[in-house]
Amino acid sequence: MKGIAMTEKDSSVSVFDGLLKFFASIKLTVVVLLALAVTSIIGTLIPQNESPAAYYREYGPALYKIFSTLDLFNMYHSWWFQLLMVILTLNIVVCSIHRLSFTWKVVFVKTPLFNASKFRSLSHKEEFFDKRSIDTLRALYEPYVARKFSYSRTEENENGFCIFGEKGRFTRFGVYTVHLSVILLLAGGLIGSLFGFEGFANLPEGETLKEIKLKGTNVVQPLDFTVRCDKFKVSFYDSGSPREYRSTLSLLEAGKVVMTRDIIVNDPIRYRGINVFQASYGMLSPKEVTLGFTGRETGMSYQRKAKIGQKIDLPEAMGTFVLKGYRSSYLFRGHDLGDAFVGILNPGTSKARDVALPLKFPNFDRMVKGDVVVSVEGFTPRYYTGLQITRDPGVVLVYLGFIVMIIGCFVTFFMSHQRICIEVRSHSGKSRIMAAGTSNKNKLGMRTKMNQIAGDLSRIS
Repeated sequence: MKGIAMTEKDSSVSVFDGLLKFFASIKLTVVVLLALAVTSIIGTLIPQNESPAAYYREYGPALYKIFSTLDLFNMYHSWWFQLLMVILTLNIVVCSIHRLSFTWKVVFVKTPLFNASKFRSLSHKEEFFDKRSIDTLRALYEPYVARKFSYSRTEENENGFCIFGEKGRFTRFGVYTVHLSVILLLAGGLIGSLFGFEGFANLPEGETLKEIKLKGTNVVQPLDFTVRCDKFKVSFYDSGSPREYRSTLSLLEAGKVVMTRDIIVNDPIRYRGINVFQASYGMLSPKEVTLGFTGRETGMSYQRKAKIGQKIDLPEAMGTFVLKGYRSSYLFRGHDLGDAFVGILNPGTSKARDVALPLKFPNFDRMVKGDVVVSVEGFTPRYYTGLQITRDPGVVLVYLGFIVMIIGCFVTFFMSHQRICIEVRSHSGKSRIMAAGTSNKNKLGMRTKMNQIAGDLSRIS
């Protein structure tokens, strides 16, 4: 029984060691990064989060079914992309922990070991002679090294002494700081993917919304509060293109206003972890339109106010007119004429006809050979504001990851762990000085620094 228990224990240990070896593998890192690179290429070639109808038209039924099964239309939120993120995170964590023990001992050692013979064997070292005594040089060199390096100590030998200096131990954590930043970025992206959302809603003036439709899906996402559009205002350039559109929004909880603020593009409302962006705008069907009716034979013009769906009796036995609605896009012979009102004119004496009234072309109905010419004389525009509403609970980790990455990269590329040895020995009535140093990075820079230190030592008094 004891032998069986030991066998089971050894088996579990071997499985655990196998998992550690798997996640500590550099090959795994390369494979996952290549998979993420391929994923990014696919995400560029296949537009993300469009309507199913658009994908069906683009790729046909067979490819649509395959791509949909593989979640290629929303792959950054797919299970397999999230799995790749988790594997990469575990890989970085295990690799860092696996190599951290040695670095930890180097950084937090109380009494670092120095070997003067290793410094003597360096190919690049500075040597010179000084007429002053060993005791005099020791009194001068010790304060100098103490100022230049965070740690220093002096060891005596048979013919003189050695001063050892060290600084920048913590810079060995630079690479682990970069690893931590990547973990924070991955964790932030994963949390945002799992628990965040992004959706859109069109909100007319004076109305409220409590839920939105998520991007690229038919899923409805309820909100923790109510959004009301109190006012919408748009201004235009002389060319007719919009200069600025601004929405005055109120946020309500339990029927009470908790916040009122104007938003414009790139200046959202942020409340309880949810962001409300100004994304677009559009026109709604006006509640009332002033229409003009002109008889071709008499040339007489009349104005009548019309509401959607209301029948209007026209003077001079012109018949009746019904305003059917408003369209944000009206196609005529393959050309988009833009915003337009549409209706039905029934002269009574002839067949009823459809009437299109594009706002950009006031005399459009004159082209029709009819007894009555219809035109739009005026109306009060009604707009809706297009809102993009998002929640990303991982964004704090992402921002923190970027800050940590900047710090880690600075430490990794611009700072180093430096160790020096200044050895002073008596030689033929003089003092022979050797100055040598090592660095875990930027060897050329360390050589330049040792040249400078040797020069300082030779001139010190």
